[in-house]
Amino acid sequence: MEISSPAFDVESPCQACGACCSHSPDWPRFTTEDDAALDLIPEEFVNEKLSGMRCDGDRCTALSGQVGFKTSCTIYAVRPEVCRTCMPGDVECDVARRRHGLPVLARQGSGG
Repeated sequence: MEISSPAFDVESPCQACGACCSHSPDWPRFTTEDDAALDLIPEEFVNEKLSGMRCDGDRCTALSGQVGFKTSCTIYAVRPEVCRTCMPGDVECDVARRRHGLPVLARQGSGG
């Protein structure tokens, strides 16, 4: 099964960031996933408590690349729900970017 895929379009700030995936050993944690969704995540990326993603220090082990330059999620297609809801420029993004010395992203207009 091919798991790796581009996280976003080339123009996405996420592919040049990765800060949200590298700011806490307790994140990303599993919250609303059902057992079927969790079963899709390869076990080498799941922590010992089965409560979230395995981290190497503060960095999710599924993150590939260098934070602040070029990154991607190696399990993007089956990533946890908390990863799916993290959006460029939201509060969590701002916190993570600041922690890595990256500027916060400009807020996008809310045209729907």
